[in-house]
Amino acid sequence: MKKTSPPVRLGRATLAVAALLSVLATPTWAQLRIGQTAGFSGAVAAGVKETTDGAKLYFDAVNAKGGINGQKIELESLDDKFDPKLAAENARTLINDRQVLSLFLNRGTPHTQAILPLLDEFKVPLVAPSTGAMALHKPANPWLFNVRAPYQRESERAVQHLSLIGIERIGVVHVDDSFGADLLEGAQKGFATVGKTPLFIEKFDRAKPDYSRLAPLVASSGAQAVLFIGSGAAVADGIAAIRKAGSRAQIITNSNNASGGFVKSLGANATGTIVTQVFPNERSLAAAIVKEAGDLAKAKGLEGLSPAMLEGYAAAKVLVAGLQRAGANPTRAKLRDALEGLKKLDLGGLELGYGPNDHTGLEFVDLSIIDESGRFRR
Repeated sequence: MKKTSPPVRLGRATLAVAALLSVLATPTWAQLRIGQTAGFSGAVAAGVKETTDGAKLYFDAVNAKGGINGQKIELESLDDKFDPKLAAENARTLINDRQVLSLFLNRGTPHTQAILPLLDEFKVPLVAPSTGAMALHKPANPWLFNVRAPYQRESERAVQHLSLIGIERIGVVHVDDSFGADLLEGAQKGFATVGKTPLFIEKFDRAKPDYSRLAPLVASSGAQAVLFIGSGAAVADGIAAIRKAGSRAQIITNSNNASGGFVKSLGANATGTIVTQVFPNERSLAAAIVKEAGDLAKAKGLEGLSPAMLEGYAAAKVLVAGLQRAGANPTRAKLRDALEGLKKLDLGGLELGYGPNDHTGLEFVDLSIIDESGRFRR
């Protein structure tokens, strides 16, 4: 007769070890460690510093009040020099070596696209990439949560505004990468809605911009306005080249350049440049988010806010709201679910909500012009 083995009975000590191993298999964080890779040096350094400073305003305020469930938020930032390949390498380091709970506030469209495969591979959320690329909105990526409005709406609005004020001859200059292509698509929608065609469409290399051919072309075209799509230093250099070639065309660029550092880089060419915006006027105290961030900036002895700082501040508010809802022992998966559960989050006069098929965040788009004092005026 075949004997059957008696059931295995586990002692209390064995069960305790098994329970401990189960807990360890799903990591939790003693500190709420958040990872950021962005171009702290290179073409977008000024804007990156300002968005990060804005985020730290809110993180520091939360930490000063005890953090979240007694845990302090720790932001670990790595410089990717605005290089997509390095951005992906940094993200992998932050995920695996630094064991961050979430990625946060990286900069750039091709850079975000380089990071995307890691989100699904390691089941880690990315909150508030500092880019409005439509590819990051549709279809919704389950691990990516946008905060700012899509770029295409900015460039569409820019062309519509120029047409509305009577400008007929509008040219487009854009960086030759996925960011430039995305914004160009929005501009084309704008031209279609006003029944116009662009006077010209010219592109430049992202790594090594050369305006020796492009600047004379713009000057000789008779363009009344140029939509200049690119990042920081490249746009400032391009505007300088266009002006030197003799063009007095109205320049309009996008919110990725809505920083005080960008204004300084323009020098004498700053006044009159139009910049699209995706957050309320940084000096409008009627917007609760502006007053709140402004008070914190003043308490830290900062001169004031910039649009880029407001972007970082809003991004931090969204991440904190997710962390608060993720519970006392957050995991990457719990944070992802908590973020997707945000339906009507009031950021201070701006309402944000997500759902399974909608990770867009905000829809706000406005226009500003740089005045003689170097400030953005609405």
